[in-house]
Amino acid sequence: MDKIVIRGGRPLSGRLHVSGAKNACLALMPAAILTEEPLTLTNAPGLSDIRTMTALLESLGCEVAALQGGRVLAIGAERITSVRADYEIVRRMRASVLVLGPLLARTGRAEVSLPGGCAIGARPVDLHLMGLERLGAELDLREGYIHARAPRGLRGAVIEFPLVSVGATENVMMAAVLARGTTVLRNAAREPEIVDLAACLNAMGARISGAGSREIVIEGVAGLHGATHRVVADRIELGTYMLAPAIAGGRVELIGGGRALVAAFTDKLEEAGMCVEETAEGLAVSRPDGARPRPLHVVTEPFPGFPTDLQAQMMALLTLADGQSVLEERIFENRFMHAPELARMGARIDIHGGVARVTGVEALRGAPVMATDLRASVSLILAGLAAEGETVVSRVYHLDRGYERVEEKLSGIGAAIERIRG
Repeated sequence: MDKIVIRGGRPLSGRLHVSGAKNACLALMPAAILTEEPLTLTNAPGLSDIRTMTALLESLGCEVAALQGGRVLAIGAERITSVRADYEIVRRMRASVLVLGPLLARTGRAEVSLPGGCAIGARPVDLHLMGLERLGAELDLREGYIHARAPRGLRGAVIEFPLVSVGATENVMMAAVLARGTTVLRNAAREPEIVDLAACLNAMGARISGAGSREIVIEGVAGLHGATHRVVADRIELGTYMLAPAIAGGRVELIGGGRALVAAFTDKLEEAGMCVEETAEGLAVSRPDGARPRPLHVVTEPFPGFPTDLQAQMMALLTLADGQSVLEERIFENRFMHAPELARMGARIDIHGGVARVTGVEALRGAPVMATDLRASVSLILAGLAAEGETVVSRVYHLDRGYERVEEKLSGIGAAIERIRG
């Protein structure tokens, strides 16, 4: 099993290119099911989750070609040969459930295994199912599968989500583009990935307005056509690498980033004393020489609030703050599993339910640590950049689901980091 070794204490300097968004791409790929014509996605990230979605689409009869080193995905769904998303694939990645809406809209049938993915909480699919039922789907859950039918096709409806859900918004939006009549999604997710999916669907001939607001209106159309679409920059990767110079010191320019993608996070980074500058190509982040981060109160919220997917990474920074910080996790339970590993490096963290109190220390010490989920794994790498001595992070297969070439990108800006194949 691979490990990543970091020797901390080196300030960072240079330019780092931000990849296309994993979470956006994982919703865009199933959108190809909605048309017989090819969908081409550029700026795709080269990640294991993308390969899992590729395998899932191919199992349904789609043809997927990875071009230009995987940066371009050409997806053809001329013939759907199966409507069954099998457990052996779906269990590896929660986003697999996003084939449900497109399959139902295109073929009137779908059998999708209940999803797996990260161990950071229950994350049920109730809202996906509620939305599809409102569109006229007949659903039956048995033997671990969602059996969905729409024998008379889908029809538009007004759907109000009781809770904000990115995945449910995406799934229902994709189903609704081919439904008869108009669908209104209220309390919809507002994330940039939603806006990106709507832009792609509109390029394919859909009629969607309001994406990025709490109300999205979809006027159903008879069919979609092919298109070429560029995947939006990954705001979570952007935020993660903005923290690298904040933790290790130095100045790094993030190419392809934009403040609008991470506004709430950027506000907190500046509140902690970091300097964030907009540049012609992205954002530059630096830490004032000799200054420790200021303590923060961070509350995770749906977009445009502070992202839950950056909470673990921000905690790594706050272990070095000059005072006590408070992090409230309001999106997922079980999302402080990285805290005991940071404590192995000398961090002082006290957790009660969904609240973590972090008392900053002057320095962290390198140690052998274990990744427990995707974002936890990169938080340990960030901590290792600042720690005295050597940090060894094991179980980094989590990391490869969401960050491509992390050791190459960080070493390119001066970090002493390498992957040990095992």
